[in-house]
Amino acid sequence: MRDRTVARNYAEALLELAQRDGILVPCGDLLVTVAGVLAADPKLQGVFMSPRIAKGVKQDLIRRALAGVAPEPFVRFLEAVVRRGRQGILGEIAEEYAGLLDLHFDRVHAVVSTARPPDEALQRVITERLELVFRKEVRAHFRTDPALLGGVVVRSGDRVFDGSLRRRLKVLRHHMLQARLGVGESAQ
Repeated sequence: MRDRTVARNYAEALLELAQRDGILVPCGDLLVTVAGVLAADPKLQGVFMSPRIAKGVKQDLIRRALAGVAPEPFVRFLEAVVRRGRQGILGEIAEEYAGLLDLHFDRVHAVVSTARPPDEALQRVITERLELVFRKEVRAHFRTDPALLGGVVVRSGDRVFDGSLRRRLKVLRHHMLQARLGVGESAQ
C-alpha cells in the first residue's frame, strides 16, 4: 500500500511537469517503456536495483540511454527517481500515471469480451456505442472468450454489461420457468 501511495506521488509530480511542458502522452509512453525494459531484462534490473552501484552511475546510464530520445524533463524525473532509490516501483508509477492521464483526458477503459475476434469495423461500432453510454472517450481492449458462445460482455471498473448469449439463455429460461409456475398456480 505504501509503495502505491509513493508511486501516486511520483506520478502526480511527473504529470505536473509534463503538463507544464506539453508532453503528457510522450511521458506516459516513455515511462511504460522504461518500466517494461527494466522488468524484462534481469541484468539491467540487477544494475538498477544493486546498492553496490552508485546512484550517480545509474543516473548517468539513464542520461546516456535516453539522450536524444526522451525530453529533458522526463530524464530529470527518472534521475530523481533513482536519486531517491525508487526505481523499483517504476511499474507502479507508470500505472498511476496512466490512471492520472485517464482522469485528465476524461476517458475510461473497457474490456470487451467476444466469442470471436471482432473485425476493425465492429470494434469501432462497439467503441462508439460505449462512448455514448459512458459519455467519455473509451479505450476498448478486446479479448476473445470462446466460452461466451456469442454476444458481448463489457467490463469497465466495477460496471459489467453482459450481452452474452449465455446470459440471454439464462434470462429466457428464467422467464419460461416463471411463466410455467404462473400457469400452474392460476389453474389451481
